[in-house]
Amino acid sequence: MTTEEWLGSENQLGMDIWTRKYCNEGEDFEAWIRRISGGNEEIGKYIKEKKFLFGGRILSNRGLNKQGRKVTYSNCYVIAPPEDNIESIFDCAKKLARTYSYGGGCGIDISKLSPRGAKINNAAKETSGAVSFMELYSLVTGLIGQNGRRGALMISIDCSHPDVPEFIELKTDLEKITKANISVRVHEDFMEAVKKNAEYTLHYTRETTGEVIEKKVNARELFRRITETNWDYAEPGALFWDRITSWNLLSNTKEFSYAGVNPCAEEPLPAGGSCLLGSVNLAEFVQNPFTDEAFFDFEGLKECVQASVRALNEVLEEGLPLHPLQEQRDSVEQWRQIGLGIMGLADALLKLGLTYGEEDAVEMCDKIGFAMADTAIAASAKLAKEKGAFSKCNVDEIMSTPFFLANTTEKTRELVNKYGLRNSQLLTIAPTGTLSTMLGISGGIEPVYANYYVRKTESLHGTDVYYKVYTKIVEDYMKQHDLKEDKELPDYFVTAMTLDYRQRIDMQSVWQKHIDASISSTVNVPNSFTVEETESLYLYAYDQGLKGITIFRDGCKRVGILNTEQKEEKKEKKVTAGEGLKRGEILLVTDDVVGKKRKLMTGCGSLHCIALFDPHTGALLETYLSKGSTGGCNNFMVGLSRMISISARGGIDIETIVDQLNSSGSCPSYTARRVTRKDTSKGACCPMAVGNALMDMYKEMQAELNQKQGKEPMKPKKAPKPKAVTPVEETDKMYCPECGEPLVFEEGCNICKSCGWSKCH
Repeated sequence: MTTEEWLGSENQLGMDIWTRKYCNEGEDFEAWIRRISGGNEEIGKYIKEKKFLFGGRILSNRGLNKQGRKVTYSNCYVIAPPEDNIESIFDCAKKLARTYSYGGGCGIDISKLSPRGAKINNAAKETSGAVSFMELYSLVTGLIGQNGRRGALMISIDCSHPDVPEFIELKTDLEKITKANISVRVHEDFMEAVKKNAEYTLHYTRETTGEVIEKKVNARELFRRITETNWDYAEPGALFWDRITSWNLLSNTKEFSYAGVNPCAEEPLPAGGSCLLGSVNLAEFVQNPFTDEAFFDFEGLKECVQASVRALNEVLEEGLPLHPLQEQRDSVEQWRQIGLGIMGLADALLKLGLTYGEEDAVEMCDKIGFAMADTAIAASAKLAKEKGAFSKCNVDEIMSTPFFLANTTEKTRELVNKYGLRNSQLLTIAPTGTLSTMLGISGGIEPVYANYYVRKTESLHGTDVYYKVYTKIVEDYMKQHDLKEDKELPDYFVTAMTLDYRQRIDMQSVWQKHIDASISSTVNVPNSFTVEETESLYLYAYDQGLKGITIFRDGCKRVGILNTEQKEEKKEKKVTAGEGLKRGEILLVTDDVVGKKRKLMTGCGSLHCIALFDPHTGALLETYLSKGSTGGCNNFMVGLSRMISISARGGIDIETIVDQLNSSGSCPSYTARRVTRKDTSKGACCPMAVGNALMDMYKEMQAELNQKQGKEPMKPKKAPKPKAVTPVEETDKMYCPECGEPLVFEEGCNICKSCGWSKCH
């Protein structure tokens, strides 16, 4: 088999990802299969059938140690939390550096460090606080290269730590901690105080001096601040810590404790712990897809899960001496964590004709999740029979855990009771952004992000021409059913941005019932999503038993942080690239123009927007804004319309103008009217609404020109890369550092749908 046969000859992106990220120095496909499978023909067969893939570190690194390379097979590590002394704080930084140098991502918790103002016996007299040392760890993460990229870091803190308010505010400073994700460990007593609007005590006792530092806060106000910053900056995430510690196979093992989570939060691990990853592609287990006879092959899934557990254990054994630190080798030998997960869920549901998030889809996921958990536990017990249980295995403690009791059949319980388990942790759902993009399927448990993407090219007349490029699963359905337009798709073709957030959380909740580790996942919400809705989302996630939650609001301020350099470069190029204009020249507008008009409803009332376009190219030339009887400040509208007009006549394209308008932020009046009267135009303030109206009129103008000229859109000489389309267009974008195309935020990670770049794996 060749790579083209495996991925499909039309899947150039997939082949590029394979060549760039996973192929070693020109090896062919069969040589690659032999290397990554370690000679295991059964798992090699599942990989060829696209039913299973190891995590990225295994695909790229397995076997390279034989060439003298310092590599690890583990994607994720948790470093022992730094103790409250300067030596331990810097030892932690050293361990991070060493782990990054092998290609691993890390998580650390800083809850043991003294809060700001605690008394110390050195030249400073009092500590600068736990949060102050995060800059050190972020700096280390940025310094250590990993084959063209930087390492990934998660820093967490307990919600009871006195420095937690400072921690929450940290990411609102655009210059601080740019190389780490952050999360707050949230406990049940705090959440109950939130619900009761009660006081909550932040508490820290310094062991060396006995000093007690306490602060009283209103729990609901603190919780509100967590949700506000997540709404605006996509951080900090929330880790529901009591759920993490109580829902696993070791919850009754007293000598075991979690020290933190990995960068994408799907792996809670002990100090020094690490995990190997692999994912089953659920989409390949649907038989007779897109028909009334479609069904899920449960027996085939169980056989694949058994083979996958065995294969991951083989990799664990082979990679044991390759971990960067001795404490990591010791931890893996004692606890033997593996992380088998899924990808392609959204595709599988579509093939079955089920709507993501609705009751029948949730029920199907419940059945699949139980089958995976029961089979994985049984497979680990069978391995324990052959090779022995993990060294810390206590059968009685494991079999009495709520997770074990809820996820095993009687037959599996008999196996575990007799042989124990080879692994203390088995299941996770990790980010599969690059892997799923390579295969052309949906990632993890995420819904399909968009039914189509847009390719843009320029016609002979200098106008933009747009093409729809359908997501692979959508394209397959349309071909099978001979559909011409996406509007003909059945109602069950929902996307990430059209789902109710409760449906999204319901799906994560049902999967969390069957996952003993955790789930890396992001609830994508539109730009119009409010702080109040974010707060409700967090509460719903807690009540539904999630182990963690983070949201990504389209167009939030985090986007601006990530894009400062790239956007400045683009702006300069566009300013100097007018149609035949030199810098500083302004196009003279004649009476030969085409006018269009839109009436908008803003937070202050009605607003009239008139746009004048070139009749030959369709380019925007001038804009006139006029308020209605209650439409706000007319002088502001006049000034805004003049600036839009001079920009357009100066050669700045409409996309750049609208991009600037969409960066204006949210208006309280606009938000209030949207909530109370629900009649506002698309946007979050007047400039956004104007930008959306201008783009709408521009596209209408282009369509009319094309129809009038009777010309088909020209095919580009080289296929441009796709850009994601979401229902909310008034947002800023993150851009890929490799290809410059817009990123999406899925599974807790920034992912490029164009070139396959991923921040995490």
